[in-house]
Formats: sequence, structure tokens, C-alpha cells
Amino acid sequence: MTNGPDPARKWRKSSYSGTGNNCVEVAARRSVEVAVRDSKVPDGPGLIFTPQAWITFTRRAKRSRAGTA
Repeated sequence: MTNGPDPARKWRKSSYSGTGNNCVEVAARRSVEVAVRDSKVPDGPGLIFTPQAWITFTRRAKRSRAGTA
């Protein structure tokens, strides 16, 4: 878990977020970490994943959404 903003990260919203404010933002530092935070609370805590853990998480989320989990 991480607290507060980190100017070294370049945050982006998911393309699935649309125009609403209920979304997450992701900042990846290639081969080091993937950070995730709530877009409504950008200065609040976030999660840090290893790149492999993030790949595993997103694959499982996609399968779950498709009903093939």
C-alpha cells in the first residue's frame, strides 16, 4: 500500500471509466511496479502490484467479467 501522491508516477484513468468519477487510476513504471488508486481520492492510499501480479489480476478480472472465471 502507498500513501499520498508520487510525482514520479504518470496516472491515467481506465478506458472503461467513461465520464463518471467512479473509477480507478493506474500508473505503471515499466518492469518495476503498477500503482492503483481511487480517482476520487488521489491523495489517499493506493495499492502497489508487481508487474506479474498486475497481469494475473487483470487476466482474472477479464475472465470473471466474461463469465469464464
